This record gives sequence, C-alpha cells and structure tokens, in this order.
Amino acid sequence: MKSPLKTNLLKTNTNKLKGDNINDLSKITFTFMKNKIIQSTALFFTAVFFLASCNSKKEETVTPELEPKTETFLLQKEKLTTELRLPAELTGFQQVDLYAKVSSFVKLLKVDIGTQVKKGQLLIVLEAPEISSQLAAAESRLKSMEAIYATSKSTYNRLYETSKVEGTISKNDLEMANGKKNSDYAQYQAAVAAHKEVSIMRGYLEIRAPFDGVVAARNVNLGTFVGPAGKGSDLPLLTIQQQNKLRLAVSVPELYTGYLHNGDEMSFNVKSLPETFKATITRMSGALDLKLRSERVEMDVQNTKKNLLPGMVAEVLLPLNAKDSTFVIPKSALVNSAEGTFVIKVLNHKATRVDVKRGREIDDKIEIFGDLNPQDKLVKIASEETKEGDIINE
Repeated sequence: MKSPLKTNLLKTNTNKLKGDNINDLSKITFTFMKNKIIQSTALFFTAVFFLASCNSKKEETVTPELEPKTETFLLQKEKLTTELRLPAELTGFQQVDLYAKVSSFVKLLKVDIGTQVKKGQLLIVLEAPEISSQLAAAESRLKSMEAIYATSKSTYNRLYETSKVEGTISKNDLEMANGKKNSDYAQYQAAVAAHKEVSIMRGYLEIRAPFDGVVAARNVNLGTFVGPAGKGSDLPLLTIQQQNKLRLAVSVPELYTGYLHNGDEMSFNVKSLPETFKATITRMSGALDLKLRSERVEMDVQNTKKNLLPGMVAEVLLPLNAKDSTFVIPKSALVNSAEGTFVIKVLNHKATRVDVKRGREIDDKIEIFGDLNPQDKLVKIASEETKEGDIINE
C-alpha cells in the first residue's frame, strides 16, 4: 500500500506539471494569435495599397486629357452705319485782303472794324500827287494829239476831194497826206491809251468793297504810307469777310472718303453755343492732300442770325453710310501680327489663315474685306499662336 504522504506528493507534482503545461500552452497560443493578427493587418494594408495603386493606374490609363473647345461663328454681311467726329473750321464764304496798288498815303478812312459794307462802297481814299501830275500830262497830250489828228484828217479829205478833178493834185501829194493822217491817228490812239492807263492808276487810289460783308481787320490810319512793295505792304489795308454765309471745311482721312458724297447732310456744333447746326456737303476736292493724306470737304452754312463767326473751330459729326453690305466680325476674331492682318477660317476642322483688310470700327465690331464668303466658319477669339493646319475642336 502506498502511504498517504507519497500519494499527496504525487498529486502535488502532477498538478504542478499540469499547471506549468497550461501556462506554457497559453503563452504559445497568445504568441501565435499575436503573430496571426500582425500578419493579417499587414496583408490588409498591402491589399488596400495595391488596390489603390491599381485604381489610380486604371484612372490614369482610362481618362485621357481632353482638348478645349474653340468657339466659332458663321460669317454674315451687314450694312455698317457709323459716325465720324472730326474738327473743322468756319471761314467767311468770301474773304479778301485789300492792298494798295500804287505807292501813296491814306487820305481818308471811311470804315472801321465791324463795319457792314456793301459791294462798291468807298472804303479808303489814297493820295499820290505824282499820279495827279501824270494824269494832267496825259490829258494835255491827248488833247494835243487829237487836234493834230483832226488837222491831218481834214487836210487829207480836202486833197482827196480836189484830186477828183484831173491834173489838180498829184498822186504823190495825196499819198503823203494820207500817210500823215494815219501817223497822227496812231499817235492819237497812243495818247488815248496813256491817258486811260493813268486814269486807271488814279482809280486805284480809291479802295472799294468787292462784295457785301464786314470789315474784319484794319491795319492803317490816316496818313499811313502804303504801297505795292516795301514796309507799306507788310499788312493788308483792310480784310473784308462775307459773314451771312459761311464755309465749313473739314479734312476727311483717306479711309473714310468713299462713304461721303455731295448732298449728304451732317451736323456740327461749336463750343461757344449750345445748339446743334445742320449743313450739307457742297464741295469735295476729289484729291488727297499730300501731307495729311486727307480730302478737303466743304459745306455751306447759312448764318442769317450772325451767331456763328468766321474762325470758329467746330466739331463735325459725319455719317458714314455704306452703299452695300459688307462682312462684319467681332474685333476678337481679327488678328494683327507681324505676319499681317488675318482671320482664322475653319475648314474640315482645320485652321486656315485668310488675309483681310480692315475697314470701319464701331463698338466691338469691325468691317473686313478679303477672300471670304457668307456662312464661312471663323474662330471667334483668334490668336496668332494658331498655325495653318492646326486641328480646331468645335
């Protein structure tokens, strides 16, 4: 029989062994489970990263980068009506500077600045004593030659009547009398011409108004020496202007001359008056000024109220109406570059440059001329970076 002490020791050892085994087993199991969890977590994150990478690569591969669309429009013709503002000048319809024809002194001055004058009215009387002497001498010579001619003519007539009786007057005497008469007649005509010349020079001592108008300037006083040359001719005696009718002149640039015609009505205004005036194009020069490259256009202005003055600067509003319809495009469709001025035409989804000439502009539109047809498709916002043959994505 086993003793109770041995039996207890055996049980204790057995239990101890079992407890140790259980503890070892628990540690092993815990370590195993921990390793499993770590491996599973690593596998999970690896899978997520792999899937994300795959999706990213798939998106990069499947979604290509799209070209931006280009806005286009169809070309059409329009009648472009614009207005052009230009500075202009008002002048008298007729204006003249009066000078002295002969050297003389101012004897009588009948007008002053602002005087209304009529055609033929006496304005200034000049005095030249030598002209009076010349006129007196011419009159004396004229009377002398007239008397000599009358005597020669009378002598010839008597000899001619006597020569009708045969043998009374020789033929030679008759011919000499006739020659003397003709010579005296020529001398008489010369005296008439000389007297007329001096009389005309005497007439230049009276300065008269050439037309109805206003004295705009006076540069002489009583006793002033005037003449055709020298210090006395530096300034005109008087300046006469016709102010009841004025001339409005404007220089139109070459680009716009084709839109204006005789009879076109326009409006203008001046700074000193609030109202707007009307006028009609009356004359066009038909040629360009070589310096300004512009055409002179004139309008007649009836100034019955006398509120407009010659010399005023006016602002003219000229209507530019096209006769025919033309191609009109947005300004953004026109390209100005070193290569020229052009638009971009879309043909079979490809860019084609078409050279054009620009016309009038109004707001955001511009008139063009070139090898184009209605309904042509043009790029609305053109750029010189667009080359010939580039693909246009509409």
